[in-house]
Amino acid sequence: MPELPEVEVVRRGLERWVTGRVIAEVQVLHPRAIRRHLAGPADFADQLIGHRFAAACRRGKYLWLPLDAVGTEATAPTEHPVRAHTGLADGATGHGATGHGALPTEHGARGAGHGAPGPADGAVDGASGGEATGRSVLGHLGMSGQLLVQPETAADEKHLRIRVRFADATGTELRFVDQRTFGGLSLHDQLPGAPDGLPDVIGHIARDPLDPAFDEAAFYAALRRRRTTIKRALLDQSLISGVGNIYADEALWRARLHFDRPTASLTRPRATELLGHVRDVMRAALAVGGTSFDSLYVNVNGESGYFERSLDAYGREDEPCRRCGAPMRRSPWMNRSSYFCPRCQRPPRAVAPRTAGSGPTV
Repeated sequence: MPELPEVEVVRRGLERWVTGRVIAEVQVLHPRAIRRHLAGPADFADQLIGHRFAAACRRGKYLWLPLDAVGTEATAPTEHPVRAHTGLADGATGHGATGHGALPTEHGARGAGHGAPGPADGAVDGASGGEATGRSVLGHLGMSGQLLVQPETAADEKHLRIRVRFADATGTELRFVDQRTFGGLSLHDQLPGAPDGLPDVIGHIARDPLDPAFDEAAFYAALRRRRTTIKRALLDQSLISGVGNIYADEALWRARLHFDRPTASLTRPRATELLGHVRDVMRAALAVGGTSFDSLYVNVNGESGYFERSLDAYGREDEPCRRCGAPMRRSPWMNRSSYFCPRCQRPPRAVAPRTAGSGPTV
């Protein structure tokens, strides 16, 4: 599953190449891609056509495009996203666009201004020219979903599910491609009072650790209250969003914490240290476009990330620990795998069962 860095890379690409463009046509080529829109493909298309995409936003692993009514005229991107792309550092995918610090609140919320490209580098002018409609298009990539900006003349991908064409002369369109059809697009009302157009169906998703509004004190208090283990907590999207299996293993390795350690045993300093490692891992992944193990994890230009070359834990079974040299281990975990160093990340001591007449268990 794509995690925060992969989704953020896609969001940045959408922000550059789709923001402010007016939707002229929507083709739903596979019904499962809009299965959450119960009114069906024709209604989904009708609800989008004639509206303008506002700046792409993200919370955790979810991203969305608020819809604006068409107001003032907008200028379409003047560069072709594929032709203009000369490497990850050029900003077409968002790499380097916001640096390695904290991301703007809701990562792309209108008015944040942080990392948003101007007209000179291909952004859409007048992106906020329309009035908000109170609805947003929510995208979930699932296991294999891709949002690609492609030339209108490019051959269709084998697993193309949705095509969105725009009312401008740029010659590019937005495509949703999904081999396994676990992902999809859906249209939702926005949460009342949310300045970023947050869809109401994901209002329960917690903020992620790169969000300036992330509440560390509340996170620690929730950790102490929950009777669970640390990796389960990191993957609980209602507690902290955007962290998945790969980056959880990486952060736990850096923090020297075993994945089965009880959350109640973490002190405040250790929890703060762990959060720091989570942030460091995510920022490092963002700097190189995320993690790609196959052609499914790509940005809007269809390019893969390179963080898998820097992984310290995930996928390194039997390879030497980069810190102590001990062979890395893999353990089955919740229908997945956890990778860890048996020397650096000692498992928690099991509590021996008490027998009749025995004293307190130490």
